[in-house]
Amino acid sequence: MTDAGTDTRTDDRAVDRAADNADDVEARTRIHLQRSLRIATLIVAIAIVCGLGLLNLLRQQDTHDNFVVQVIAFALLAGILGMTTLLVVLRLQWGRWRRAAIAVVFLAVALSYLTLPDGKTSTTTDWIFGAANWVGVVVLFDRPFRTTASFLVAHELFALGNLVLFHEVDRASLARFATGTVSVLGFPLCVAVAAAVLAWLGREAAAATRELERVRTAEAVAAATHRRRTQRFAELSDTAVPLLEGLADGTLAPTDPVVRRRCSIEAARMRRLFAETDSVENPLLHELRHCADIADRKGVEVELDARGQWPQLPVAVRRDLTDAALTALATATSWARVTLVGSVDLVSVSVVADCGESGVLAPATPEVRIETFGSGGTIWTEAQWQPMAS
Repeated sequence: MTDAGTDTRTDDRAVDRAADNADDVEARTRIHLQRSLRIATLIVAIAIVCGLGLLNLLRQQDTHDNFVVQVIAFALLAGILGMTTLLVVLRLQWGRWRRAAIAVVFLAVALSYLTLPDGKTSTTTDWIFGAANWVGVVVLFDRPFRTTASFLVAHELFALGNLVLFHEVDRASLARFATGTVSVLGFPLCVAVAAAVLAWLGREAAAATRELERVRTAEAVAAATHRRRTQRFAELSDTAVPLLEGLADGTLAPTDPVVRRRCSIEAARMRRLFAETDSVENPLLHELRHCADIADRKGVEVELDARGQWPQLPVAVRRDLTDAALTALATATSWARVTLVGSVDLVSVSVVADCGESGVLAPATPEVRIETFGSGGTIWTEAQWQPMAS
């Protein structure tokens, strides 16, 4: 895995997190705006149905053919409003019961119209004409605009059908109906339009927030990537850079066995450095496998054995533990065996290989101890980590 590939995946994950955060902002913004308008619409509906509608019903009770049926119709609308109020308090929607609620609204309209006196359409006696529309709007509040508009049109057609089929149609009744339609159809439609506009504004605000978040994240990711690459260059500058400079200016010969050995070691260190940024469950074993891959590419027979469980170790400790194995694997001639054994309070990385002098650097962390033995062209090196007592 290359440095650029690792950084690219890291950047993509950061941008994805920013998009998720923006999506959360969009949802919160949209829900807050719609909830506020839903509560306001519900208050208006309650005021119209339980205030103005009930007042007209009581005032005109003597003119109705069957006042009890009118009371039942009012009770149905009041029940729908009461259930809607409970859902608003619980922050819930009608869900699959929405159709049943709309059916109850139309049932109430039908019961009221069946006992409406002749010639009283679109008057104060026809209290449900300007009440049922608002009940339907609060039930359908979170639905698309076309759904609410369809309900209001159906409500108007229902009232018009009642006028045409069961009442005497004259110029006065049609004028009253047309005048009433302006408020009965117009005001709820304005609310539906406002809900649609607020939803659009919420999406636009979230989109702007998402774009701003993406820009900020991209800038932060670019700065972090630059810092990581600068840090990696600094970590390689003491050993790899002088080697490359020597090869470039001719002071070091590629045919020199010592130079070739240094090149192998630096290549393994760079491979390990790139592996340190990978998101894996076991970083220490992952880095050892990358070191072994360098030897395997040269035709060295490598055996890697890992046993036990060990805690997540800091990068500095992992470097000290793998440095000896890295050097042996990079300079092995034909075979190498790496053993990783760990527990909660002890981690050991040992390597046996047919290589020359190890030349392992002294560990940078005091918790790591390195021992090396050599005989007959075979080197055995062990690096142990043991946490210091508090």
